[in-house]
Amino acid sequence: MSLEIFLLVAAALIAVGLYGALSQQVVVMVMMGLELMLNGIILAGAALWWYLSPTPDGQVLLLVVIAAMTVEMAMGFAVATLVNRARKDDMTDSATELSG
Repeated sequence: MSLEIFLLVAAALIAVGLYGALSQQVVVMVMMGLELMLNGIILAGAALWWYLSPTPDGQVLLLVVIAAMTVEMAMGFAVATLVNRARKDDMTDSATELSG
């Protein structure tokens, strides 16, 4: 497989994620779109590092990025769950007046 195929798949993931994040109003669906965009970025970064220098330095950095993304998404889903339980609504418009 060539670098162009990986970059095309990454661009497709980013495009689908952008459409999903901008077209939905349900918080979980917006977060799924963001997750797809981040996965596209990770795929593009991994492919570039593999084809430019196949040393494990880039892969270690990508593992750190994936771990940080996992924590960020877990916290986002926790906030979405709390908003859903408190207000019985999961739309993004109802989450504008969040306060401590």
